[in-house]
Amino acid sequence: MKPWLRGLLIALGVLLVVLLIGPFLVPVPPLEGTVPPEQLADPDSRFIEVNGITVHYKMAGSGRPAIVLLHGFAASTFSWREVIGPMSEWGTVVAFDRPGFGLTERPMKWTGRNPYSPEAQPDLTVGLMDALGIERAVLVGNSAGGTVALLTALTYPEQVEALVLVSPAVYVRGMTPAWLRPFLNTPQMRHLGPLLARQIRDWGVDFARSAWHDPSRLTPEIWEGYARLLRAENWDRALWEVMRASHPLGLEKRLGEVRVPVLVITGDDDHLIPAEQSIRLAREIPGAQLVVIPECGHVPQEECPGPFLEAVEAFLTARYK
Repeated sequence: MKPWLRGLLIALGVLLVVLLIGPFLVPVPPLEGTVPPEQLADPDSRFIEVNGITVHYKMAGSGRPAIVLLHGFAASTFSWREVIGPMSEWGTVVAFDRPGFGLTERPMKWTGRNPYSPEAQPDLTVGLMDALGIERAVLVGNSAGGTVALLTALTYPEQVEALVLVSPAVYVRGMTPAWLRPFLNTPQMRHLGPLLARQIRDWGVDFARSAWHDPSRLTPEIWEGYARLLRAENWDRALWEVMRASHPLGLEKRLGEVRVPVLVITGDDDHLIPAEQSIRLAREIPGAQLVVIPECGHVPQEECPGPFLEAVEAFLTARYK
Protein backbone atom coordinates (compact mmCIF):
# COMPACT_ATOMS: atom_id res chain seq x y z
CA MET A 1 0.00 0.00 0.00
CA LYS A 2 1.30 3.41 -0.90
CA PRO A 3 2.39 5.58 2.03
CA TRP A 4 -0.02 8.41 1.19
CA LEU A 5 -2.98 6.00 1.06
CA ARG A 6 -1.93 4.39 4.35
CA GLY A 7 -1.73 7.85 5.91
CA LEU A 8 -5.15 8.79 4.57
CA LEU A 9 -6.73 5.63 5.99
CA ILE A 10 -5.09 6.22 9.36
CA ALA A 11 -6.38 9.80 9.39
CA LEU A 12 -9.88 8.67 8.49
CA GLY A 13 -9.73 6.01 11.18
CA VAL A 14 -8.69 8.55 13.79
CA LEU A 15 -11.47 10.90 12.67
CA LEU A 16 -14.02 8.10 12.90
CA VAL A 17 -12.90 7.22 16.42
CA VAL A 18 -13.12 10.87 17.44
CA LEU A 19 -16.63 11.17 16.01
CA LEU A 20 -17.83 7.94 17.62
CA ILE A 21 -16.16 8.18 21.00
CA GLY A 22 -15.32 11.85 21.42
CA PRO A 23 -18.83 13.00 22.38
CA PHE A 24 -18.94 10.49 25.25
CA LEU A 25 -15.79 12.07 26.68
CA VAL A 26 -17.58 15.41 27.09
CA PRO A 27 -18.86 15.58 30.68
CA VAL A 28 -22.55 16.33 31.22
CA PRO A 29 -22.70 17.23 34.90
CA PRO A 30 -26.00 16.95 36.76
CA LEU A 31 -28.09 20.09 36.93
CA GLU A 32 -27.82 21.89 40.25
CA GLY A 33 -30.67 23.53 42.08
CA THR A 34 -33.52 21.71 40.35
CA VAL A 35 -36.59 20.59 42.29
CA PRO A 36 -39.75 18.56 41.63
CA PRO A 37 -42.19 20.68 39.57
CA GLU A 38 -44.77 20.71 42.36
CA GLN A 39 -42.39 22.80 44.48
CA LEU A 40 -42.57 25.59 41.89
CA ALA A 41 -46.36 25.64 41.72
CA ASP A 42 -48.46 28.79 42.06
CA PRO A 43 -51.40 29.06 44.47
CA ASP A 44 -53.81 28.42 41.59
CA SER A 45 -51.82 25.51 40.12
CA ARG A 46 -53.50 22.14 39.75
CA PHE A 47 -52.15 18.72 38.80
CA ILE A 48 -53.90 15.76 37.23
CA GLU A 49 -52.75 12.50 35.63
CA VAL A 50 -53.52 12.22 31.92
CA ASN A 51 -52.25 9.39 29.72
CA GLY A 52 -49.80 8.41 32.45
CA ILE A 53 -48.35 11.94 32.77
CA THR A 54 -48.90 14.35 35.66
CA VAL A 55 -50.12 17.49 33.91
CA HIS A 56 -49.92 20.97 35.41
CA TYR A 57 -52.89 23.19 34.58
CA LYS A 58 -54.85 26.22 35.69
CA MET A 59 -58.60 26.58 35.49
CA ALA A 60 -60.96 29.50 35.92
CA GLY A 61 -64.57 30.38 35.21
CA SER A 62 -67.48 28.04 34.55
CA GLY A 63 -70.02 27.09 31.94
CA ARG A 64 -69.80 27.33 28.18
CA PRO A 65 -67.87 27.90 26.12
CA ALA A 66 -64.95 25.85 27.38
CA ILE A 67 -61.70 27.42 26.22
CA VAL A 68 -58.40 25.51 26.25
CA LEU A 69 -55.19 27.55 25.95
CA LEU A 70 -52.13 25.99 24.28
CA HIS A 71 -48.77 27.70 24.75
CA GLY A 72 -45.85 27.81 22.33
CA PHE A 73 -42.25 26.56 22.38
CA ALA A 74 -40.32 27.30 25.59
CA ALA A 75 -43.48 28.78 27.14
CA SER A 76 -46.03 27.59 29.70
CA THR A 77 -49.29 28.56 31.38
CA PHE A 78 -47.39 31.68 32.43
CA SER A 79 -47.72 33.07 28.90
CA TRP A 80 -51.52 33.33 29.37
CA ARG A 81 -51.36 35.22 32.68
CA GLU A 82 -52.79 38.46 31.24
CA VAL A 83 -55.87 36.90 29.67
CA ILE A 84 -57.02 33.94 31.79
CA GLY A 85 -58.93 36.20 34.19
CA PRO A 86 -60.82 38.23 31.58
CA MET A 87 -61.55 35.13 29.48
CA SER A 88 -62.97 33.33 32.52
CA GLU A 89 -65.86 35.82 32.44
CA TRP A 90 -66.98 34.22 29.16
CA GLY A 91 -66.92 30.58 30.28
CA THR A 92 -64.53 27.88 31.52
CA VAL A 93 -60.86 28.50 30.76
CA VAL A 94 -58.13 25.87 31.03
CA ALA A 95 -54.44 26.45 30.40
CA PHE A 96 -51.94 23.61 30.73
CA ASP A 97 -48.24 22.90 30.25
CA ARG A 98 -47.35 20.54 27.44
CA PRO A 99 -44.70 17.86 28.16
CA GLY A 100 -41.23 19.38 28.09
CA PHE A 101 -42.41 22.75 29.41
CA GLY A 102 -43.67 24.41 32.56
CA LEU A 103 -44.51 22.18 35.50
CA THR A 104 -45.92 19.17 33.70
CA GLU A 105 -44.08 15.92 34.40
CA ARG A 106 -41.07 15.22 32.17
CA PRO A 107 -40.93 11.44 31.73
CA MET A 108 -37.52 10.03 30.83
CA LYS A 109 -38.84 6.59 29.87
CA TRP A 110 -42.05 5.60 28.17
CA THR A 111 -43.72 2.84 26.21
CA GLY A 112 -45.69 3.47 23.06
CA ARG A 113 -45.95 6.92 21.54
CA ASN A 114 -43.28 9.46 22.46
CA PRO A 115 -45.05 11.97 24.78
CA TYR A 116 -42.87 14.77 23.40
CA SER A 117 -43.83 14.12 19.78
CA PRO A 118 -46.23 16.42 17.90
CA GLU A 119 -48.61 13.50 17.35
CA ALA A 120 -48.96 12.95 21.12
CA GLN A 121 -50.12 16.51 21.80
CA PRO A 122 -53.72 16.13 20.53
CA ASP A 123 -54.07 12.94 22.60
CA LEU A 124 -52.98 14.78 25.72
CA THR A 125 -55.17 17.80 24.99
CA VAL A 126 -58.31 15.72 24.53
CA GLY A 127 -57.29 13.45 27.40
CA LEU A 128 -57.17 16.46 29.70
CA MET A 129 -60.55 17.65 28.44
CA ASP A 130 -62.02 14.22 29.16
CA ALA A 131 -60.49 14.16 32.63
CA LEU A 132 -62.03 17.57 33.38
CA GLY A 133 -65.43 16.65 31.97
CA ILE A 134 -65.15 18.94 28.95
CA GLU A 135 -66.90 17.40 25.95
CA ARG A 136 -66.09 20.12 23.40
CA ALA A 137 -63.87 23.18 23.54
CA VAL A 138 -62.58 26.22 21.72
CA LEU A 139 -58.84 25.75 21.30
CA VAL A 140 -56.65 28.84 21.48
CA GLY A 141 -53.06 28.14 20.46
CA ASN A 142 -50.06 30.44 20.20
CA SER A 143 -47.14 29.64 17.87
CA ALA A 144 -46.37 25.89 18.22
CA GLY A 145 -49.52 25.73 20.34
CA GLY A 146 -51.44 26.87 17.28
CA THR A 147 -50.06 23.87 15.42
CA VAL A 148 -51.23 21.61 18.26
CA ALA A 149 -54.67 23.23 18.18
CA LEU A 150 -55.00 22.71 14.43
CA LEU A 151 -53.76 19.11 14.60
CA THR A 152 -56.20 18.41 17.44
CA ALA A 153 -59.10 19.75 15.39
CA LEU A 154 -58.10 17.49 12.51
CA THR A 155 -57.57 14.45 14.76
CA TYR A 156 -60.57 14.90 17.06
CA PRO A 157 -63.02 17.06 15.07
CA GLU A 158 -65.99 16.06 17.22
CA GLN A 159 -64.39 17.58 20.34
CA VAL A 160 -63.32 20.94 18.92
CA GLU A 161 -65.90 23.72 18.54
CA ALA A 162 -63.68 26.46 17.14
CA LEU A 163 -60.05 27.49 16.73
CA VAL A 164 -58.20 30.67 17.59
CA LEU A 165 -54.75 30.42 16.02
CA VAL A 166 -52.37 33.06 17.35
CA SER A 167 -49.25 33.51 15.19
CA PRO A 168 -49.41 29.77 14.47
CA ALA A 169 -46.31 27.90 13.28
CA VAL A 170 -48.18 26.00 10.57
CA TYR A 171 -45.77 26.62 7.69
CA VAL A 172 -42.61 26.10 9.75
CA ARG A 173 -40.73 22.96 8.75
CA GLY A 174 -39.86 21.89 12.31
CA MET A 175 -37.46 23.31 14.87
CA THR A 176 -34.42 21.49 13.50
CA PRO A 177 -33.13 21.40 9.91
CA ALA A 178 -34.01 18.28 7.93
CA TRP A 179 -30.35 17.38 7.36
CA LEU A 180 -29.68 17.41 11.11
CA ARG A 181 -32.59 15.24 12.27
CA PRO A 182 -30.97 11.84 11.53
CA PHE A 183 -28.08 12.73 13.85
CA LEU A 184 -30.33 13.62 16.78
CA ASN A 185 -31.15 9.98 17.48
CA THR A 186 -27.55 8.80 17.62
CA PRO A 187 -26.18 7.72 21.04
CA GLN A 188 -23.58 10.49 20.77
CA MET A 189 -26.18 13.23 20.37
CA ARG A 190 -28.44 11.74 23.02
CA HIS A 191 -25.47 12.09 25.38
CA LEU A 192 -24.71 15.70 24.38
CA GLY A 193 -28.31 16.80 23.85
CA PRO A 194 -29.11 17.93 27.40
CA LEU A 195 -25.90 19.95 27.46
CA LEU A 196 -26.94 21.70 24.26
CA ALA A 197 -30.45 22.31 25.62
CA ARG A 198 -28.99 24.08 28.65
CA GLN A 199 -27.76 26.83 26.34
CA ILE A 200 -31.28 28.27 26.42
CA ARG A 201 -30.21 29.94 29.65
CA ASP A 202 -27.83 32.02 27.51
CA TRP A 203 -29.90 32.71 24.39
CA GLY A 204 -33.36 32.40 25.93
CA VAL A 205 -33.77 36.04 26.91
CA ASP A 206 -32.80 37.22 23.42
CA PHE A 207 -35.26 34.71 21.94
CA ALA A 208 -37.98 36.01 24.25
CA ARG A 209 -37.22 39.63 23.39
CA SER A 210 -37.50 38.84 19.69
CA ALA A 211 -41.09 37.76 20.32
CA TRP A 212 -42.08 41.31 21.27
CA HIS A 213 -42.63 44.33 19.06
CA ASP A 214 -41.32 46.47 21.92
CA PRO A 215 -38.70 44.39 23.78
CA SER A 216 -38.52 46.98 26.56
CA ARG A 217 -41.92 45.71 27.72
CA LEU A 218 -40.37 42.34 28.51
CA THR A 219 -39.51 43.31 32.07
CA PRO A 220 -37.07 41.45 34.31
CA GLU A 221 -40.08 40.26 36.31
CA ILE A 222 -41.68 38.70 33.23
CA TRP A 223 -38.42 37.03 32.23
CA GLU A 224 -38.05 35.65 35.74
CA GLY A 225 -41.54 34.16 35.38
CA TYR A 226 -40.26 32.17 32.42
CA ALA A 227 -36.78 31.44 33.75
CA ARG A 228 -37.88 30.08 37.14
CA LEU A 229 -39.40 27.09 35.34
CA LEU A 230 -35.85 26.09 34.37
CA ARG A 231 -35.52 24.95 37.97
CA ALA A 232 -37.83 21.98 37.36
CA GLU A 233 -35.96 18.69 37.41
CA ASN A 234 -35.04 17.16 34.05
CA TRP A 235 -36.01 20.32 32.14
CA ASP A 236 -32.87 20.08 30.01
CA ARG A 237 -33.38 16.45 28.99
CA ALA A 238 -37.06 17.02 28.27
CA LEU A 239 -36.34 20.10 26.16
CA TRP A 240 -33.89 18.03 24.14
CA GLU A 241 -36.56 15.35 23.67
CA VAL A 242 -38.96 17.99 22.32
CA MET A 243 -36.36 19.18 19.84
CA ARG A 244 -35.45 15.62 18.88
CA ALA A 245 -39.09 14.66 18.27
CA SER A 246 -39.85 17.75 16.17
CA HIS A 247 -40.61 17.18 12.51
CA PRO A 248 -42.82 18.67 9.77
CA LEU A 249 -46.50 17.70 9.97
CA GLY A 250 -47.64 18.82 6.54
CA LEU A 251 -50.69 20.56 8.00
CA GLU A 252 -50.60 23.13 5.20
CA LYS A 253 -51.81 20.33 2.91
CA ARG A 254 -54.85 19.58 5.09
CA LEU A 255 -56.29 23.05 5.64
CA GLY A 256 -59.28 22.24 3.43
CA GLU A 257 -60.32 19.60 5.97
CA VAL A 258 -60.97 22.13 8.73
CA ARG A 259 -64.69 22.25 9.44
CA VAL A 260 -64.90 24.53 12.48
CA PRO A 261 -64.93 28.34 12.71
CA VAL A 262 -61.39 29.73 12.76
CA LEU A 263 -59.95 33.04 13.87
CA VAL A 264 -56.32 33.80 13.00
CA ILE A 265 -54.61 36.53 15.05
CA THR A 266 -51.17 37.97 14.38
CA GLY A 267 -49.14 40.97 15.37
CA ASP A 268 -48.07 43.10 12.42
CA ASP A 269 -44.46 43.01 13.66
CA ASP A 270 -43.97 39.29 14.33
CA HIS A 271 -40.28 38.45 13.94
CA LEU A 272 -40.69 34.72 14.63
CA ILE A 273 -43.70 33.80 12.49
CA PRO A 274 -44.02 36.65 9.99
CA ALA A 275 -47.50 38.14 9.72
CA GLU A 276 -47.54 37.15 6.03
CA GLN A 277 -47.74 33.51 7.10
CA SER A 278 -50.78 34.12 9.30
CA ILE A 279 -52.43 36.13 6.54
CA ARG A 280 -51.79 33.26 4.13
CA LEU A 281 -53.21 30.78 6.64
CA ALA A 282 -56.44 32.76 7.05
CA ARG A 283 -56.76 32.83 3.28
CA GLU A 284 -56.21 29.08 2.87
CA ILE A 285 -58.55 27.88 5.67
CA PRO A 286 -62.11 28.00 4.33
CA GLY A 287 -64.11 30.77 6.00
CA ALA A 288 -61.36 31.80 8.44
CA GLN A 289 -61.35 35.28 9.95
CA LEU A 290 -58.20 37.36 10.34
CA VAL A 291 -57.19 40.03 12.84
CA VAL A 292 -53.85 41.84 12.54
CA ILE A 293 -52.94 43.76 15.68
CA PRO A 294 -50.81 46.86 14.99
CA GLU A 295 -47.53 47.47 16.82
CA CYS A 296 -47.56 43.96 18.23
CA GLY A 297 -45.24 40.96 18.03
CA HIS A 298 -45.43 37.19 18.30
CA VAL A 299 -47.22 36.97 21.65
CA PRO A 300 -50.28 39.26 21.43
CA GLN A 301 -51.81 37.70 24.54
CA GLU A 302 -48.87 39.08 26.51
CA GLU A 303 -47.83 42.25 24.70
CA CYS A 304 -51.25 43.42 23.46
CA PRO A 305 -53.81 41.72 25.74
CA GLY A 306 -56.48 44.39 25.19
CA PRO A 307 -56.76 44.08 21.39
CA PHE A 308 -56.24 40.32 21.68
CA LEU A 309 -59.18 39.94 24.06
CA GLU A 310 -61.36 42.19 21.91
CA ALA A 311 -60.69 40.04 18.85
CA VAL A 312 -61.38 36.75 20.65
CA GLU A 313 -64.50 38.10 22.39
CA ALA A 314 -65.97 39.34 19.11
CA PHE A 315 -65.28 35.95 17.50
CA LEU A 316 -66.87 34.00 20.36
CA THR A 317 -69.80 36.38 20.75
CA ALA A 318 -70.76 35.80 17.12
CA ARG A 319 -70.81 32.06 17.85
CA TYR A 320 -72.33 31.93 21.35
CA LYS A 321 -74.68 34.93 21.36
